[in-house]
Amino acid sequence: MRKLWCMLVAAVWSAIMFFVSITAMILTLNPSRSVWVARRLWSPVLLWAGGARLEVFGAENVDPKRPTVYVANHQSTLDIPAHFISVPVDFRYVAKSQLRLVPFIGWYLWLAGHIFVNRGDRASAIESLERAARKVREGTSIFLYPEGTRSEDGRVLPFKKGPFALALKARVPICPVTIEGSSTLMPKNSWNITPGPVRVKIGRPIDTTAFAENDREGLARAVRQQIIADNLSLGGKGGDTEDAIAPPGKEGIGQQRASAPTSKAS
Repeated sequence: MRKLWCMLVAAVWSAIMFFVSITAMILTLNPSRSVWVARRLWSPVLLWAGGARLEVFGAENVDPKRPTVYVANHQSTLDIPAHFISVPVDFRYVAKSQLRLVPFIGWYLWLAGHIFVNRGDRASAIESLERAARKVREGTSIFLYPEGTRSEDGRVLPFKKGPFALALKARVPICPVTIEGSSTLMPKNSWNITPGPVRVKIGRPIDTTAFAENDREGLARAVRQQIIADNLSLGGKGGDTEDAIAPPGKEGIGQQRASAPTSKAS
């Protein structure tokens, strides 16, 4: 029953909030009003329907006046409303281009000025990240998931290096954001809802000027190490600290595992 209830609420409320967002943007001529609608109206209802009890730690590390790249691990679809609430700044998501076609949610992301990345087209992906870097330099914060996909077991997956070029180009701080519990509440590719706590910890911003402009891997490792530590402190499973970087074109797997020889059964 809860599964059907959550599906119904998500579909109906997302449709209603889409039109509310469009109306707010038209009346105010300000795309940022759509983020306010998502944070104050859309997100709380979705978390309530799923039985999520959101707990936020480290809110003092969020500065609405400071352009920042927020980087988070990704466990569940519910991470999106949880992050809208827990990071109360006018940010734009960097999302997979496939989401553009999702009714209401994809349309909302497009009209509100969020950034879509086509990971299957390197040139297009680089251009999208360049556009995101320009947004940051103009004062708009960016939120992204460098794992590129949701974790199936809650562990922090290897990070893709590309997104970190964004922060290095813009020379703005990276703020690690760690979520724990959403994969238990709503696992990947499932509508089997188990009500419970969802904890978000916002870490201290990392100064990107301490890294060379092309040191994407060094920055990715530093951010991921902090997210793993914070995930463990929240009661999570952490992640492999050694196999930290995903190879080009891959998601959810590290370079070491990808290059390891496969054994054949005799």
